[in-house]
Amino acid sequence: IDAVFSVEAVGVYKPHPKVYQLAADRLGIAASAIAFQSSNAWDAYAASAFGMQVVWCNRYGQRPERLPGKPDRMVRSLAELPALVGAP
Repeated sequence: IDAVFSVEAVGVYKPHPKVYQLAADRLGIAASAIAFQSSNAWDAYAASAFGMQVVWCNRYGQRPERLPGKPDRMVRSLAELPALVGAP
């Protein structure tokens, strides 16, 4: 683990954009350089709308959210992630 962030620093909760901005600010990189994974559709869509690269782990076949943004990829299991990032 390279870093741990808490929403206490910004005083709001997801899906507020300040939460996603916190990660970019603390890492010192653009949101578009962050690979964000979530099993929560609302979280995946919000991170995508903020500009992050998003993989939604949709284990239970949930319907897509009617929110701004759209995950870049959807997987059914975290076991699929290594292949997406080129890991052995």
